[in-house]
Amino acid sequence: MSSNTTDSYIVSARKYRPATFESVVGQKHITSTLQNAIASGHLAQAFLFCGPRGVGKTTCARILAKTINCTNLQNNNEACGECESCKSFEGNSSLNIIELDAASNNSVDDIRDLVQQINVPPMDGKYKVYIIDEVHMLTPSAFNAFLKTLEEPPKYAKFILATTEKNKILPTILSRCQIFDFHRITAQDIALHLEYITKKEGVNYEKAALDIIAAKSDGALRDALSMFDLMVSFTNGNLTYKEVISSLNILDYDYFFKFVDYIYEGNITQTLLLFNEVLAKGFQGDVFTEGLSSHLRDLLVCKDEKTVVLLDVTSAVQERYIQQSKKTPLLFLLRCLDFANKTSQEYRASNNKRLCVELMLLKMCNVMNKINSAEKKSPLVR
Repeated sequence: MSSNTTDSYIVSARKYRPATFESVVGQKHITSTLQNAIASGHLAQAFLFCGPRGVGKTTCARILAKTINCTNLQNNNEACGECESCKSFEGNSSLNIIELDAASNNSVDDIRDLVQQINVPPMDGKYKVYIIDEVHMLTPSAFNAFLKTLEEPPKYAKFILATTEKNKILPTILSRCQIFDFHRITAQDIALHLEYITKKEGVNYEKAALDIIAAKSDGALRDALSMFDLMVSFTNGNLTYKEVISSLNILDYDYFFKFVDYIYEGNITQTLLLFNEVLAKGFQGDVFTEGLSSHLRDLLVCKDEKTVVLLDVTSAVQERYIQQSKKTPLLFLLRCLDFANKTSQEYRASNNKRLCVELMLLKMCNVMNKINSAEKKSPLVR
């Protein structure tokens, strides 16, 4: 690879960072509310964006800051991207938008410097916008120094605070902010966004590979994009399901679907052989037990159409869960889940950890025999 190519490479999290409300992934409840506030002119003086990492808090803060200073606001309440204010923002040269990372600038002196800047009105544009990331990291004295400004700010000043830990912020600060709770992004939305990027980048891919990356990201789009970049480099632009689960060292869905099938059939031989295969791949017994517990829980929520929404997987995988759930009785799933839960508690103290998990699997394989035996004695047992 030439040096020019290397120098021009931009990670996906930056290259495909949303620039408009419409392009924000999985936070429609936030973006719609902000656009309505802009349209009505009912903008709060201070906003608090809170939620897990990598879900778009700082991105939305920047989009809001750019939009309210746009001099040619579009009919859909999006920034035009063409006016001087938008161009200076996109070129990181706007004097009206100030960002502070409270993780490294959390002292009372840092806040005093910020307060002094607030007294200077904007040179151009309507608002001076202060984005304070990881605001929960401010020291108590810094919070107190900031409180007075937040109580009586100039009309041209807007504050957007972002945090992953709302519980650490003083109630007096919370009471002066309009609070927006960001959700974890669904695996379905992340997978669709990854598919969009692969097409833009001309990357060969299997949809199942993107589904695995989406599931592994735990609702954080930024984490998903970092994994995506890693996998594209590792596979030389050919994302296959097999390569991804191997590289990320994941126990994929297929294993757990097989385990439940074998256990339900009471097939002890295949169950133990498959567990041996899992161990041979380097997975520890506790990781396997946790994965099996999650799989059983997901089968349980598929028992009722109303609770299927609690299953955070892509539509293709969801259909597999629904089909297996129909085949496995509720009592079977509950008893297996109980065995898995007890094994998770016993595993750490066990001297023979492999045997601890194997005993769990043997008990699970015998569940249907006990259920069938009980039903023969009393047809009322379910």
